[in-house]
Amino acid sequence: MIRMPLATASLLAIAISLAGCGEGKDKEKASEMTPASSSAAPAPAAAPAPAAGKVDDAAAKAVVAHYADMVFAVYSDAESTAKTLQTAIDAFLAKPNADTLKAAKAAWVAARVPYLQSEVFRFGNTIIDDWEGQVNAWPLDEGLIDYVDKSYEHALGNPGAAANIIANTEVQVGEDKVDVKDITPEKLASLNELGGSEANVATGYHA
Repeated sequence: MIRMPLATASLLAIAISLAGCGEGKDKEKASEMTPASSSAAPAPAAAPAPAAGKVDDAAAKAVVAHYADMVFAVYSDAESTAKTLQTAIDAFLAKPNADTLKAAKAAWVAARVPYLQSEVFRFGNTIIDDWEGQVNAWPLDEGLIDYVDKSYEHALGNPGAAANIIANTEVQVGEDKVDVKDITPEKLASLNELGGSEANVATGYHA
C-alpha cells in the first residue's frame, strides 16, 4: 500500500474541494444566462387609448335628439294648458260669476305648472328670452293695470305705477301721453316696460 505524507494528502483534498465549488458556480452562472423558455405566452398588447378630445358623434347626436324631444314635449304641454286657460277666461268674460271665476283660477294653476318646467331652457337658448318677458315677467306694479290702495309701494322711479289703464282712456308717462282707449293684445304688449321700468308688465301669467 502506497503511503502519502499527511501534508500532501491535505493539499490534494483542498484542491479537489475547490474544483467542485468552481464547477457548481459555473453551472449556476450558465443557468442564469439561459434565456427564458420560448414556449411562454407573450403578454397581451394593451388596447390603444382613445385620442384626447375626440367626440363620439353618435352619442352627441343622441343627446341633442333627446334634448329636442324633451323641449318639444314641455312646450307642447305649456301650449295645450294655455289654450285651456284661454277658453276658461273667455267663458268667465262671457258669463262672469263665482263658478266661471273658480274655473278660470283652476285653469291658470294648471297652465302655470308646465310653463314653470320650461324656464330651465332659457339658460341654453337665447332665442327664448326674446319673447319670454311677454309671457312671464315679474314682479310687477299692479297699479299700471288697475287701481291700488294709497299705501301701495311701487317700484322706485316707475312713471306708470298708478296709470290704471282699465279706468283711463289715456295715461301720462313723463312728457308722453299713451292712448289706452282700446285695449288690444298689441296695445298691452306695447305697455310692457312702459317708461323704461321693468315693473310695468301688462301681459303674461302674472298680469
